[in-house]
Amino acid sequence: MASNGDTPGVIAPPPLLFFGALAAAAAVDFGLVRVPTGLPRALRLGAGAVFAAAAVGLAAAALWRFRRAGTAAEPWRPSTTLVKDGVYRFTRNPMYMAMALLYLGLALAVDSGVALLLLLPLLALVQAGVISREERYLEGKFGDEYRRYRATVRRWI
Repeated sequence: MASNGDTPGVIAPPPLLFFGALAAAAAVDFGLVRVPTGLPRALRLGAGAVFAAAAVGLAAAALWRFRRAGTAAEPWRPSTTLVKDGVYRFTRNPMYMAMALLYLGLALAVDSGVALLLLLPLLALVQAGVISREERYLEGKFGDEYRRYRATVRRWI
């Protein structure tokens, strides 16, 4: 996604990146060669449910903060303010953490070893194609305020 000057110019909507990786994993796992995790079903489903519930809670908290601040949560739209409260006091990327947790939960629930293997490359892609671009954009737009925030709050956890 090209930048129009007042957006970070992320490579694609982050949910599309996560969904695309899951779809690719499903195509391999269920179309070419099945690669199970080897974990017991009860453990996979239980952990998957916990990760999915954490993802929903984290995403809801993050989105609520953006709506409350009156700025866009979508990284392809301009930011009007820097959100630093709520879950953003602990992590600069709670929505990406939520997507990663949901991805992990779904991968476990469907017993997809391929999806689990794709998670690290996916996170590297999100880092390079989304987060790094957002960080440059926010630093350019909010300057010292963002630099101070970045210095005190971790990128992930």
